[in-house]
Amino acid sequence: MTDPLRHDTELAALRALRGSGLPVPELVEVEPGSILMTLMPGARLDSGSADERIERLAASAPLLRSLHALPVPDGLPSAPDDHTIIRRYRAAGGPPLPLAIPPSQGAVFCHGDWTDGNVLAVDGEITAIIDWEAAHVGDPLRDLSRAAWGASLKDERSFDALVDAYGADREAARAWAPIHAAELWLWFAEAGPPEYLADLTERLRRWPD
Repeated sequence: MTDPLRHDTELAALRALRGSGLPVPELVEVEPGSILMTLMPGARLDSGSADERIERLAASAPLLRSLHALPVPDGLPSAPDDHTIIRRYRAAGGPPLPLAIPPSQGAVFCHGDWTDGNVLAVDGEITAIIDWEAAHVGDPLRDLSRAAWGASLKDERSFDALVDAYGADREAARAWAPIHAAELWLWFAEAGPPEYLADLTERLRRWPD
């Protein structure tokens, strides 16, 4: 882990999660630039059929809600600056989006990258939540919505499945979606493969009114 901030964030998150009941790796050895941790069982959420993936996403939602209810640990960075994301996106010439920052729902312990590859399962049971380097203190609905919107890029059913299982309001969660779209577009514009940027740009041009 060459980025000291990501290294320290992963370390702070895993230390805070020890004994929490959430299925996370245990720390074995920590050195500057590296963290050795226990191997966790399970496969990515998308390792099975589309329907199995939806079921596993829904099964992960109570764990995300449990994370958001934990005490906020010291050592985590703040949430991404959405005002900066909007300003950079518009300056970069991204497709028009209804960009507005929803009202805050508070500041909680967020994972920051709750995706197929970072949540593992065996059959229908969630066995591990990994990759905590994007953890931060932020809005719980933003964290949930980011996970749901990202999952919906593979299967539109994913958004409602994850949000409903979490117990949040669908429309309130969808209000965050343009922010996530802008953030992902900026990532692809700056570092991602050109074909990914082209595909996402076409998606955003068809954004519903």
